[in-house]
Amino acid sequence: MKLLLLSILAFILGSLPTGLIVARVKGIDLKNVGSGNIGATNVLRTTGRLPALITLIGDFSKGVIAVLIARYLGTGIFFEGIVGLFAILGHDFSLFLNFRGGKGVATSLGVLTIYSPQTGLFAIIIWLMTVLITRYSSLGALVSFGLLPIGALALDSRVKVPVIFLMTVLIFLRHMDNISRLLKGTESKIGAS
Repeated sequence: MKLLLLSILAFILGSLPTGLIVARVKGIDLKNVGSGNIGATNVLRTTGRLPALITLIGDFSKGVIAVLIARYLGTGIFFEGIVGLFAILGHDFSLFLNFRGGKGVATSLGVLTIYSPQTGLFAIIIWLMTVLITRYSSLGALVSFGLLPIGALALDSRVKVPVIFLMTVLIFLRHMDNISRLLKGTESKIGAS
């Protein structure tokens, strides 16, 4: 029962559309500008650096808070990850946006920062390196999360690998349009309007 309630709470927390709220304060409807996505990359393109940073911190914090609450309540290592997954699912399929949402990268990194810090740092480094070289945020996410299960096997407990693998699957499912655009050469780079 505790795990069910925590999972529901994490889903509701994850559902809070940080980017949409931040952009709306500036008078912008994020769903109708740029890529239409509610994440920090679209906020950066359409609203500016500070709103994008606030969005990134907000989305990241949703994952951190969900796992910290699960840890505080003593759910155990594996179930901390499950609660974190529900925060990611909430972000991806928001209750407040008719079960539409973001890509889940920042929220996933927030979950990883508490659930598997070494693996989270590994993902952030790979993402940064990929983005600095290519300027594609989506490619950074795909490469870093594609390598994530290998990083988890090398750097952390095998108990955490199934949850981390599911994070990778979610990231790839949410980036199918980006994969198509990357293959066609039509994906927008960071810094492009």
